[in-house]
Amino acid sequence: MAKLKQLETFVSVATRGSLTAAAQAEGVAPAIMGRRLDALEEHLGVKLLLRTTRRISLTHEGSAFLEHCQRILADVANAEASVSEGGVKASGHLRITAPAGFGRRHVAPLVPRFRDIHPEVTISLNLSDRIVDIGAEGFDCAVRVGDMPDSSLVSVRLADNRRICVATPDYLARHGTPQTPAELARFDCLTLSSDASQTRGWAFRHSATAEAVNYLKPAGPLDCSDGQVLHDWCLAGWGIAWRSTWEVEAEIAAGELVAVLEDFAAPPNGIYAVFPQRKHLALRVRLWIDFLKHHYGTPGFWKLLSK
Repeated sequence: MAKLKQLETFVSVATRGSLTAAAQAEGVAPAIMGRRLDALEEHLGVKLLLRTTRRISLTHEGSAFLEHCQRILADVANAEASVSEGGVKASGHLRITAPAGFGRRHVAPLVPRFRDIHPEVTISLNLSDRIVDIGAEGFDCAVRVGDMPDSSLVSVRLADNRRICVATPDYLARHGTPQTPAELARFDCLTLSSDASQTRGWAFRHSATAEAVNYLKPAGPLDCSDGQVLHDWCLAGWGIAWRSTWEVEAEIAAGELVAVLEDFAAPPNGIYAVFPQRKHLALRVRLWIDFLKHHYGTPGFWKLLSK
């Protein structure tokens, strides 16, 4: 239990950014919190937090450790609840947010299925491409695709997300197939316009065997600020697009699209469920996250629902 308390203390201090604030939240003296952190760092043999009289910041090791601790504490809370709640049914109102494109394809179809299993839960689904402040705006859970920089939220990885280059068989038959990312310069690349959020460009590994990633900003005759339009243009045979696997796996499986430059595809990022730091997460939220994780981990899910 002492080790668990040390983890709880670390998460509380890291997310609040203050030893004093974390101590006040628990109702103990700051010195007690400090001793727990010292014991944890001594046990691990690394510095997790840089503490000055004015501020507290995470070290590189601390940032990596924080995500693991948040997941462990969430799992412990879920395990306790599964025993203590017994036959209690999920109820109340569940507010969810997700990116528009991903949400339409892979969140919205699951919402009525979830409510069919838990009829006493009502659900509001918000689809938006802006980064919603779920704590300030009263959401219980967000589904997010990509890196998770905000350490004030608890994140649960639901699935991997890869981005790959795709084109129709007809386009490749007419124009050839690029063998390296550098060759994209002579192809029609369908890109997000400069006012869209994909500022760094398309990500590729330096070589087929390297893990280091570099970014290219291919030029092309067509660009758009909407990813769904790029997807549609690609399916119509107008060029090569760089799309997420959750969006194109069904078309690849059906032979409508072909993946190219797969050996250079960047390592995957994640698809996450995120929620505010809470000591006791509502049963309806825990069940929703488990529901997503089950479906997203089912073989063939993305091929079946990406259309």
